[in-house]
Amino acid sequence: MIRTATAEDASSLAAISLEVWLNTYIRDGVNAFFADYALAEFTTARFEDILSQENETIWVSQNAVGIDGFLRMSSNSPAPIGASSDLEITTLYVQPRHHGRGVGKRLLETGLEYGRNAGQPSTWLAVNAENERATAFYLANGFEKVGQTHFRIGDQAYLNHVLRLRLDRSTIDLSR
Repeated sequence: MIRTATAEDASSLAAISLEVWLNTYIRDGVNAFFADYALAEFTTARFEDILSQENETIWVSQNAVGIDGFLRMSSNSPAPIGASSDLEITTLYVQPRHHGRGVGKRLLETGLEYGRNAGQPSTWLAVNAENERATAFYLANGFEKVGQTHFRIGDQAYLNHVLRLRLDRSTIDLSR
């Protein structure tokens, strides 16, 4: 079931974020640089703050036990290049053990429907250029590469692809 997140979900959102982020980007061992970033960024208090903001929306995938993924969208979030609206897919995280079960597609479709209903012409996101699995997922679901940006942690910069989806022409086949 997909539902809108509530403040009570903040700790679960933080835990999923830690799990997915570390599993995706920290493959060769944890060092203090990345640990400090993750522990400061993915907190219950930070998600409580995000959930209280009018320009932020989070949907969760709820199974019988708990949350197995979420989608966060931010409005009034201009793309780093001029090729899109200001509706950003900020985060789409699904627990790795739930990959391939359609959770990400259902969350994505919920967000795209939200954008269409809001009259947005498009939505955008940034994805780490080394995250080939995520990039392939978005491209398979109608997104196109429109530029590049960098994700920064302290003085380190990591190349990201900027992807856009035109909402007036997008459809996702959930049967795949």
